[in-house]
Amino acid sequence: MSEQQAAQQVDPRGLRFAAGVTTVVLALTLVLNSPWPLAVQAVVFAISVAFGVSASPYGLLFKRLVRPRLGPPKELEDAAPPRFAQLVGLVFAVVGLIGYLTGVTVLGVVATGFALVAAFVNAAVGLCLGCEAYLLIHRIRTPTTATN
Repeated sequence: MSEQQAAQQVDPRGLRFAAGVTTVVLALTLVLNSPWPLAVQAVVFAISVAFGVSASPYGLLFKRLVRPRLGPPKELEDAAPPRFAQLVGLVFAVVGLIGYLTGVTVLGVVATGFALVAAFVNAAVGLCLGCEAYLLIHRIRTPTTATN
C-alpha cells in the first residue's frame, strides 16, 4: 500500500469514538439549550471536512490516547465516506446554529436532533448514515455496464 493510499484509510474504531464524543456534545447542546456546544461541534466538523477525519480534534484524541491501548485495527476503511458524513454533520450544525442564534429555537433543536440521531447510531452500532448516503450518491453517479 502506498503512503497516499494509507493516508486515505482510517481506523473505523476512531470513527465510532468520534461519533460517541459528537453524541455527547450534541446532547449537551439540547440539554443546555445552548448554541455554544453546537458551535464547538461545527468547528470540529469543519476541521474534519477541510483536513480529513484523522486530523479532527476527536481523531487526534483517539490516535494519541485510545488507539495505543487497543492495538492495530483488523481492517481500515476508506476515508472519503466518513469525510462526506462530516460535511453532512457540518450542514446540520450550521443550520442548527442559525436557528439558535436567530431565535428560531425549534430549527436549532430539530437540526441538532437529526445530527444527534446520526451520531448516536454510528457510535452505538457502527452504522454511519452519512457514509451510506455517500455510497448511494456514488452508485447513482457512477454508471455501471451491463454484462450479458
